[in-house]
Amino acid sequence: MTAAPIAATAASPAQQADSAYNKEDYRGAISLYKQAIDSDGVSADIYYNLGNAYFRNGQPGMAVVSYERALKLEPSHTDARHNLAFVRSRIQDLPEDDSSFLVNLHHGIRDFASANTWAWIAFAIFISLLGCVALYIFSRNVGLRKTGFFGGITLLFIFIYAIVLARGSAINASSHETAVVIVPTTHLSSTPRAARNATDKVVPIHEGTKVEIIDSIPTPDDPRSPKWYNVKINNSSSAWVRSVDVERI
Repeated sequence: MTAAPIAATAASPAQQADSAYNKEDYRGAISLYKQAIDSDGVSADIYYNLGNAYFRNGQPGMAVVSYERALKLEPSHTDARHNLAFVRSRIQDLPEDDSSFLVNLHHGIRDFASANTWAWIAFAIFISLLGCVALYIFSRNVGLRKTGFFGGITLLFIFIYAIVLARGSAINASSHETAVVIVPTTHLSSTPRAARNATDKVVPIHEGTKVEIIDSIPTPDDPRSPKWYNVKINNSSSAWVRSVDVERI
């Protein structure tokens, strides 16, 4: 995992962060990459480098968060996707993905490109669709008319799916309803409180595990966490977890 070069002015926080990372001062690099985000704004490369620094500093949960944020900004960032897969492969007792093959395939296709890219792809398909319509209407050749007819029908379905992908990618990029466990171990509870007796079902989950936030509730009586999240892992039943133990993507 090496730092990606970032275009910046001399002695900027980004360049100082790269230097600290290359000197194996990962804690300093994390602080400087955060400064770069505050001063220069977010970018996929900044989050990618920040993820590398977190991983080298022994914080795989925050590394996953950073790589996921990089991919939200730039779904085609190959290095971030590769490193995310590597870190996730090292998560202890990673919950098994119980999503269907088709759902995973759809999400994989959706996350292949940004919403703008899918919108441009949909536009290109629409132009081709118009060409097929023109071919069917104006051609006198039966074979070409058939090509225009069946090709138009095929392109119509592909066009609609591309629109669905563009919309889904836009929603996914702006959503903050997913989070990652950032502590070595936390517990899913059947109630928004720490387990008090054997009737409170508790399930341990480990750093780097991704959860979907469904709801939240303030818990002013909890000295450790002011809020609990109602979450799901994959498509399993919901449970509660302390907000301080996870980080929203």
